[in-house]
Amino acid sequence: MKKACSLSELGFDADSASSGLFRAVAANGGDHHHDSSGTSMHRLTKVSVIGAGNVGMAIAQTILTRGLADEIALVDALPDKLRGEMLDLQHAAAFLPRTRLVSDTDIAAVTRGSDLAIVTAGARQIPGETRLNLLQRNVSLFRKIIPALAQNSPEALLLVVSNPVDILTYVAWKLSGFPVSRVIGSGTNLDSSRFRFLLAEHLDVNAQDVQAYMVGEHGDSSVAVWSSVSVAGMPVLKTLQDSHTTSASASMIMKEEALEGIRRAVVNSAYEVIGLKGYTSWAIGYSVANLVATLLRDQRRIHPVSVLATGFHGIADDHEVFLSLPARLGRAGVLGVVDMELTHEETKRLRHSAKTIWENCNQLGL
Repeated sequence: MKKACSLSELGFDADSASSGLFRAVAANGGDHHHDSSGTSMHRLTKVSVIGAGNVGMAIAQTILTRGLADEIALVDALPDKLRGEMLDLQHAAAFLPRTRLVSDTDIAAVTRGSDLAIVTAGARQIPGETRLNLLQRNVSLFRKIIPALAQNSPEALLLVVSNPVDILTYVAWKLSGFPVSRVIGSGTNLDSSRFRFLLAEHLDVNAQDVQAYMVGEHGDSSVAVWSSVSVAGMPVLKTLQDSHTTSASASMIMKEEALEGIRRAVVNSAYEVIGLKGYTSWAIGYSVANLVATLLRDQRRIHPVSVLATGFHGIADDHEVFLSLPARLGRAGVLGVVDMELTHEETKRLRHSAKTIWENCNQLGL
């Protein structure tokens, strides 16, 4: 017996049901927001999430609870799991903002007209596996996903979350044919949050009051921008170095190694979570929902996300490499990229990160 998720599937007429409860009200001559049936005439916001795994569902759930979309479309290759996830969210409708939920294994069936398409589909990262090792397993999948999204939602923003995110954002840009401003990778938005969390815990302040960025690759070669770390507008690098247990007699090299230990802790935090519970989900869910709010609500906030970095900080003009830099985001996508003032060492590390990413991108032949 087919399980139903609506009364229409059980044979009830949805059109006659509402007309039996409510009397139609004629639209006021000066009211351009509603038609005579009471249906809102403003354009609804639609978000599609491709991939209903742990990450995709954490993102969908966070978008839903924050009321960031009027319609959420879920797409996954596993029909039973997909339907189960959709039903589980639909059954919470009485506790959530009114949001239409649809799902299908076919991208064309449910994603048409999306304002934002979030791609999380891909092979799950296994304990000990680097993000770059995921590349070949995911590029072939993107060849099926991205053109279908672009065809059905030609005006959408594309937000790539699948790893390795910088390379797959490049892949999505090439396969979609979209302007570079409308293709964004989640990048180091979460890495920067992890960085701010560690610093905030040490300084005993709220993480939201810490200004600190991880840039470059979302992965092993990411760069901690120590030169711009601040709290309440005050630089904190010297305070951090002086607070290290060996700082009284430590050489500069030892102090640099202490800072590198913090950077490694940020990079390894994802691997630690994967080792403990098998995957990451909640933090990336909140991180992506944070980006969704900025994009769809045109908040013009600055986020470290994966963007085309050609020409920045000495990255060669012929290297179409995506990596994370602080970018101003809004309804049109990437509105601008901050040309940060980096130290010589930070610039050197960023270029190394770019080289690592480009060497992989260059092998794809896109």
